[in-house]
Amino acid sequence: MTKAPVIVWFRRDLRLADHVALSAASARGPVIPLFIHDETVEAMGAAPRWRLGEGLSVFAGALKDAGSRLILRRGKALDVLKDLVGETKATAVYWQRVYDRDGIARDREVKAVLKDAGLEVRSFSGAVLFEPWDVATATGGPYKVFTPFWRAIRGREVAPPVSVPARLVVPAEWPRSERLDDWAMGAAMNRGATIVAPHAVIGEAAARRRLDRFIAERLCRYAEDRDYPALDATSGLSENLAWGEISARSVWQAGFAAHENGVPGAEKFLSELAWRDFAWHLMYHFPDMDRANWRSDWDGFPWRDDNADAERWRRGRTGEPFVDAAMREMYVTGRMRNRARMIAASYLTKHLLTDWRVGLKWFADCLIDWDPASNAMGWQWVAGSGPDAAPFFRIFNPATQASKFDADGAYRAAYIAEGQSNPPATARAYFDAVPRSWQLLADAPYPGPIVDLKAARERALAAYRR
Repeated sequence: MTKAPVIVWFRRDLRLADHVALSAASARGPVIPLFIHDETVEAMGAAPRWRLGEGLSVFAGALKDAGSRLILRRGKALDVLKDLVGETKATAVYWQRVYDRDGIARDREVKAVLKDAGLEVRSFSGAVLFEPWDVATATGGPYKVFTPFWRAIRGREVAPPVSVPARLVVPAEWPRSERLDDWAMGAAMNRGATIVAPHAVIGEAAARRRLDRFIAERLCRYAEDRDYPALDATSGLSENLAWGEISARSVWQAGFAAHENGVPGAEKFLSELAWRDFAWHLMYHFPDMDRANWRSDWDGFPWRDDNADAERWRRGRTGEPFVDAAMREMYVTGRMRNRARMIAASYLTKHLLTDWRVGLKWFADCLIDWDPASNAMGWQWVAGSGPDAAPFFRIFNPATQASKFDADGAYRAAYIAEGQSNPPATARAYFDAVPRSWQLLADAPYPGPIVDLKAARERALAAYRR
């Protein structure tokens, strides 16, 4: 142990358990937990930034309960860290890795400058099951298809989660901290924040309870029920994984234990967790995946830029009830069921022939479980331009999908108020969440379809053939 403090820089890893950087720092000396509101936070959409702010509030409370505190600073990461090192005489800075292009560039600059200044700078794993460079094909390259990626990792041992540090030593003197409220991280949500808030499950303790309840109550039917959006069939942990309130390794450990005990659905759940790893594997090796067609031959496809039809899609007013229910669910809860995401994305990119980046940007603004890698891979997968993509000619018909996965209309009724004499609270809440400038009313007529599904499908296939 040394008397000089270690700065632990938290990012999307708001937890105490299985935090390798925090554990290493606590074994070395006094710890100064730090969060920086830098340019990557500033670039976040409205819902993710609000959710991050809520997560920071809960995490600060957890640190306080552990006898520590969270220091908040705003500015360029390198400048903030240099200032804090000067103020505290810290001799080391630790953090857990990120894998997106902008985050990697930022971290490399910080590490180089601080090391040149004589500090110990260390980065650790923690966001994924396996580091992207540790999973490779027989020729040493990255995997580009999920199935062989899954085969490569399913038999591997995942490193066990590390425990919460027994004690966090505090510095002799705490540096100043900014006030979270002054950052106004929910400002862009406007009135939508009060609608979404009851649906958010925030913080490490809540994430653990959510996992335990899922394993005990719903995992056994996960494989059969997960595609039916009206059912409470999934773990919901995408929200907590997105902000690192629980680690992928902790979730894997619980799922694998259930698998070993023969619980049906466990292996399917583990494979979905591996999909998240696969997305970050791709994002690391193909850093433009969130902004450029992964398959360059798609650069000539005649997708439309943003347009009036896309605006109706954003507002949940396409006239296709399954699509509109999905978009409204996102506005009310901050999340969207996986099957619904695929249908909404297919409708935008194929029936409306709109560029997948238009949809990616909207999801990045509206999802509280926004994950840059999963969002990018999901959109390109559906559009047909990405890795492991669904063929373009696989066009989800929202009416057919509704008859199969929402046969009794329960999901659609939960989010579409128009036409119901007594719509449920979730359907009415949509009209309280959307911008007033949209001038939408629950008792207004439901809109007619933007396009004829059959004709739009033929138009998409004709464009693909050309």
